[in-house]
Amino acid sequence: MNRIQRVKGTRDLLPEDMAKRRYVFERIREVFEAYGFKEILTPTFEYTKLFELRSGEEVVEQLYAFEDKGGRNISLRPDLTSSVARLFVNSFQTAPKPIRWYYIANMFRYEEPQSGRLREFWQAGVELIGSPNIEADAEVIALLIESYLNTGLREFTVNIGDRVLLDEFAKMLGVKDDIGLMRLIDKKDKMSREDFIKSLKEFGLSETDIEKVFTLIELKGKPDDVLPKAYELFESEIAVEELKKIEELFELLKAYGVEDYALIDFGIARGFDYYTSIVFEAIAPNDLGIGSIGGGGRYDNLIEVFGGKPTPATGFAIGIERLIPILESKGLLPEFKVGSDVFVAYIGKEIEIKKKAIEVTQMLRRAKIRAEYDIQGRKLSKALDYANSIGAKVVIILGKRDLAEGKVTIRDMESGEQRTVPIENTVEEVKKML
Repeated sequence: MNRIQRVKGTRDLLPEDMAKRRYVFERIREVFEAYGFKEILTPTFEYTKLFELRSGEEVVEQLYAFEDKGGRNISLRPDLTSSVARLFVNSFQTAPKPIRWYYIANMFRYEEPQSGRLREFWQAGVELIGSPNIEADAEVIALLIESYLNTGLREFTVNIGDRVLLDEFAKMLGVKDDIGLMRLIDKKDKMSREDFIKSLKEFGLSETDIEKVFTLIELKGKPDDVLPKAYELFESEIAVEELKKIEELFELLKAYGVEDYALIDFGIARGFDYYTSIVFEAIAPNDLGIGSIGGGGRYDNLIEVFGGKPTPATGFAIGIERLIPILESKGLLPEFKVGSDVFVAYIGKEIEIKKKAIEVTQMLRRAKIRAEYDIQGRKLSKALDYANSIGAKVVIILGKRDLAEGKVTIRDMESGEQRTVPIENTVEEVKKML
């Protein structure tokens, strides 16, 4: 009989994997909730139209899209931002602002699997809805930085760009396809210089214009170094006002105490067309071939696209499948003990012995001690071998004599020492040994 393999682009997560993920989730959740964000979860699938409205009909090629048994066009969610916007439009337009929501959930995209990029993947993200102010951008960027710090990560930067400036830059160059130019600039790091220049020429750019493009994408670093050059490059009033916002943003990040992790990078466009102003992505140096480990930005028009009143919003998502391997490679995850700390073995087949083994196990479990008893009914030597194989630190042994005397034998698996104690003292004695 042929074995059925797992679907391409997916993973089986074993107990050790899940322990790491739960640890990372909880470190991130702590920060999200400290910032006043509340957890939500939307359906795993939505009407495909939701994603078409946001990104156009061609987005279907990147989705797990299908027709269900009722003839409805459905897609597994590729992210949660669209679903959150739909939820807001349906039920929360008149709610007090801002709305602070967060999620930790799995997403699905139909793309070629590669390092840090799977077809099913998890994200932890926030959406801050209802504030047009630069304070909201500073809040989510500071939250993103602190989320990484709380997992133990220290070597990373959050690189901040601006879609308004890229729009103004395209106008300055006379490029009509500003979205196409943004997408090209966003892919610059994946292209050779020659291919990048060749692609720029396809937009009708002159040698002088191409030099300006390189000037733009080299505007990267701390505000004191970058902003004076940016004011020289950009000419329009709109661009100047946007640069002033970025100055204020970095002043606010100083107040949060996270400015050391933030850089300006005007070559960032981000992949989604719905971003409208500040955009950002997190980068952690690594040898795993993993690029961005998270990012986001402001999307002031998206809620209106879904039929809502014009509502400003900003948010981000952290890529869990990218973050965890980097934390592992840097030795930043603790060692996790999965499974039982205590194993209860018994000698004999009598029902009374079995019942007492269960009672002792339940005493331990109710004291929040991870314990299991030998449901296989092994001989003692085999039971000890099994306890050793699961990494149990303590074995409790019950026999007929123990039962008659109201005692148990407790064995330290590391030292091999064992002693007999009254059953009612079992929990207290085990806690001393763990």
